[in-house]
Amino acid sequence: MAGELLDNRGRGEAEWNWPAIHPEGRKFGLIAAAISLAVLILLDWEIIGWPMLLLSLGVFAFFRDPERVVPQGENLIVAPADGLVTLISQVPPPPELQGADASGLSGLGTEPVSRISIFMSVFDVHINRAPVGGTVRRVIYIPGKFLNADLDKASDENERQHILIERPDGRVIGCTQIAGLVARRIVPFVKPGDIVAVGQRIGLIRFGSRVDVYLPHGTDPKVLLGQRVIAGETVLAALGEERLLEGVRQ
Repeated sequence: MAGELLDNRGRGEAEWNWPAIHPEGRKFGLIAAAISLAVLILLDWEIIGWPMLLLSLGVFAFFRDPERVVPQGENLIVAPADGLVTLISQVPPPPELQGADASGLSGLGTEPVSRISIFMSVFDVHINRAPVGGTVRRVIYIPGKFLNADLDKASDENERQHILIERPDGRVIGCTQIAGLVARRIVPFVKPGDIVAVGQRIGLIRFGSRVDVYLPHGTDPKVLLGQRVIAGETVLAALGEERLLEGVRQ
């Protein structure tokens, strides 16, 4: 049940359930299913109708919205997206997140910080979640190209949306939703002034894309290049903790 507290000592209840379909995707799935049934029943084109029906099931699966158990901790930053960590690098934050805004709230600054890039394939859950809890201070949409989201330059050239969240202690965390080759729309669920909990749903990107997270100075990732992460569950970093981690592909 959403909102239920579970812990590492057995408190709470766990059971498997079919993931819900997010309302944003129900219309696409129903349209695809209706067209498939029309081809099967009205036109009797089985060779086309059955593959289309399977494709409509794939559309529903793309918009699945499973519940997640979000780790709780004052300094934790969790993954905003399901997918593969394809880039970890030291880069300056996006210009839109660097400086102070009209209210005087500081941005991420201009010095290089650790950026974690999470690539979502069409098979991953595409609901994005807040990496930290706090107040949404900026939601900035930037039109652009539709290059392969796995490329480093996609952060600067692709259609994207920046989100800046201010934690209760005043520290700010930025993340960027980036459209890809197939993705054609970034759908926000939040706006400036909204208060979000860590792991709360903040948006989605339709049909394959990427999400970047910018860690504050003095914070190293707790994930490795090539690791798969789960939105709202995988801990990306702990504020103020710096430590080299190594892994072996096997």
